[in-house]
Amino acid sequence: MLSTTTVITAPAAPLVVAPRLGVADTAAAAVLAVIRRRGPVTRDVIVTVTSLSAATVNRQVGTLIDAGLLQERPDLAASGAVGRPRIPVELNHRPFLTLGVHIGARSTSIVATDIRGHTLDAVETPTPQDDPAAALPALADTAQRYLQRWRTRQVLWVGVAVGGTVDSASGSVTHPRLGWRAAPVGTVIAERLGLRVSVAPHVDAMAAAELVFGLPRSDAPAATTLYVYARETVGFALTIGGKVHTPARGPGSIAGLPVQRDLNGQPATLEDAVSDDAVLRAARAARIAPGATTVAAVTRAARAGDKAAAALLTDRARILGEAVALLADLLNPDSVVVGGQAFTCYPEGMAAMQDAFARRSTVSGGRVRATVFGDRVQEAGAGVVSLSALYADPVSATRRARAMAAGGRGRFDN
Repeated sequence: MLSTTTVITAPAAPLVVAPRLGVADTAAAAVLAVIRRRGPVTRDVIVTVTSLSAATVNRQVGTLIDAGLLQERPDLAASGAVGRPRIPVELNHRPFLTLGVHIGARSTSIVATDIRGHTLDAVETPTPQDDPAAALPALADTAQRYLQRWRTRQVLWVGVAVGGTVDSASGSVTHPRLGWRAAPVGTVIAERLGLRVSVAPHVDAMAAAELVFGLPRSDAPAATTLYVYARETVGFALTIGGKVHTPARGPGSIAGLPVQRDLNGQPATLEDAVSDDAVLRAARAARIAPGATTVAAVTRAARAGDKAAAALLTDRARILGEAVALLADLLNPDSVVVGGQAFTCYPEGMAAMQDAFARRSTVSGGRVRATVFGDRVQEAGAGVVSLSALYADPVSATRRARAMAAGGRGRFDN
């Protein structure tokens, strides 16, 4: 009788991995974060900052060096210092790269980020307005062509930040503005590029960027922070205890929040009142900056002395300030941060936004702070998603990336 042998193979590791947005708290993550923010730095400083034991720090530093993420800098050791703990270590950032993709309603940003979190380069391309079956491969092909610029670096991960409702476990996206329903964003990009991908709601991603990249190195994040975004769409995120709170069914929406009047004096919802399209409609109705097709043109007119253009942009800021105040009163966070070009493209309007917030709010005693990333906030959000796996579990993420590269993917050197 012939015998048969059943061969059991381990399931392939998923190409789409849910991001972990916030400040990671494992020992390896804590050590990497201190070195990223303060490096080059000695091991005894890491012990002091993290409150980890010297043995734990030494072990984690050694593991991260073996993984290729850290390097020692004996040339920077203090004169007369004795022993390895006094040799500074820093991130070994030059061999690596992550790719961030922010898919907006009108334009998509593609950004190269090193493992320090520094943006190396970014490009912008129109978001395809096609069915996702055509749009997603087109976006993935654009990203792959972009990666040809970085032939000497290993690409560790891809992070996608996108509006709409995101299922981060599967990487699928429902985006009414683009007409996408359960579009397989993560799967298409992962398979096209041969890289692991994380997909996150874009406002959650931008809130995470403030936590991970935006704080001075000596500061701890506020216990709770409300982050409000406005450009072509509007949205909000809440961070709690150094992590972005993402409900199981995805973020809530403030697009339909009613406002007393839009920029043309009519009752409206918040998104219809303050979006870029709303500004352009109001500008056309008032014959401001004739022929303007972008908000940037209206902004240039305001700065050139057009009082009507300045009044229009200031009115937008006022409406936003009142809406942010309502949210702040509802959620009562410890701090409030606003981002997106509706806030940052005309910083002259921030005073009006702050005043409207102060007048309308009855609970929040703090002032509103603008994002530290200015008009580059979309790039920062995509970048932090692309780094989220590495920052949460540095050794595992690097091992996964190397496994992909060993299979012939992950390094774009033709």
